[in-house]
Amino acid sequence: MSRPAIVPIRGAELSHMAEALSEARLPTDDISEYGRTFFRFDDDGTVGFGGLELGGPDRLLRSLIILPQRRGTGLGSVFLSLIESTAIETGARRLHLITETAAPFFRAHGYADAARGDAPAPVAATREFTTLCPASASYLVKSLGNP
Repeated sequence: MSRPAIVPIRGAELSHMAEALSEARLPTDDISEYGRTFFRFDDDGTVGFGGLELGGPDRLLRSLIILPQRRGTGLGSVFLSLIESTAIETGARRLHLITETAAPFFRAHGYADAARGDAPAPVAATREFTTLCPASASYLVKSLGNP
């Protein structure tokens, strides 16, 4: 068995990710726009996708998804940890996310509910925040512990 890893993806690989996101009813309209980095999660083959949007201390965690055949195996937790480590290595201090269905998973991993009005301006200006996710979606934040 290989060691779980995240691999940056671009170009044609985005279409495979978009298909998986569409099947899970997650937003895909803006995934090819500037300012987003998406990853393929590998563990003896592709098992999921996720991404980060924005630069600076506040980043938006985008569309963390494990493919249906590998769900329930703990890989979501493994890959969330890897993407958080990647964010820390590139200077992030906080991760923000919006979700309609996965709030309990993220809360169990240290994300706390927050008021949308308290979001930093760059996060509040993203398409995911302004148009792609409904106002009823949960907004959560996690401090990554960087100084």
